[in-house]
Amino acid sequence: MDRPALADFLSRSRARLTPADVGLPPGARRRTPGLRREEVAQLAGLSVDYYARLEQRRGPQPSPQLLAALARALRLSEDERDHLFHLAGHEPPRRHALLAHVRPGLLLILDRLHDTPAQVVSDLGDVLAQNAMAAAVFGDATAPGQRNLLLRWFTDPAARALFPPEDHEELARAHVAGLRAAHAARPGDRRVAELLAELLATGEEFAAYWQRHEVALRRSGRKRVRHPVVGELDLECEVLAAGGQDQLLLVHTAAAGSESASRLELLRVVGAAV
Repeated sequence: MDRPALADFLSRSRARLTPADVGLPPGARRRTPGLRREEVAQLAGLSVDYYARLEQRRGPQPSPQLLAALARALRLSEDERDHLFHLAGHEPPRRHALLAHVRPGLLLILDRLHDTPAQVVSDLGDVLAQNAMAAAVFGDATAPGQRNLLLRWFTDPAARALFPPEDHEELARAHVAGLRAAHAARPGDRRVAELLAELLATGEEFAAYWQRHEVALRRSGRKRVRHPVVGELDLECEVLAAGGQDQLLLVHTAAAGSESASRLELLRVVGAAV
């Protein structure tokens, strides 16, 4: 771990960003350019004291998970992300690793979507990033143990409770068909094999869907959500691919003037979480 170089790189990366670059309000007048340390800590989900110690060359070695969060918070490119890992004494994650690096362009779009639920999802169903509205509608899908949509669907009854029972069959088939496509596209990939083994261990339901050998990429479509605070939401889900199909931007919108649009606006105002 090269503490002086890591501290310098973090400081310079922070200085080149403005609050607008990361979707934050400008706040009070700033004496120096760039983001404040507390803003980077907030974006990365760690304590201000811990981040400050990293910039002061006296912090402990960051974990790969923390480095991935810092790379997203600082909007680093893939090359810069790899450099950050090297400075901290870690090997950068593989391209399709669980800690997949979210492209800065996708994060920029995500930051601009203040009133619309949006998520960046990998081809394996890992939620890599989401905005506050997505967390309010679907829950915190980036928390440990909650990241993968398929594992949540087949192991957590609360994940299914968000959707009408009559939609469960279609949603389950779509999840598994997407994994089938990724499984074929990434032969020999360790992450794919590990995820498949976890899912097969969940029971007969997933195994039955897997045996159907249905294949389909994630597509745009309609999605109904039974929100416990504002009621049912009728949403259109637009799926935008970036750099192929390995990272997808899912944007959920309601028809203008509809009851669902009013309920989304209420949820945005009250900031309710599932």
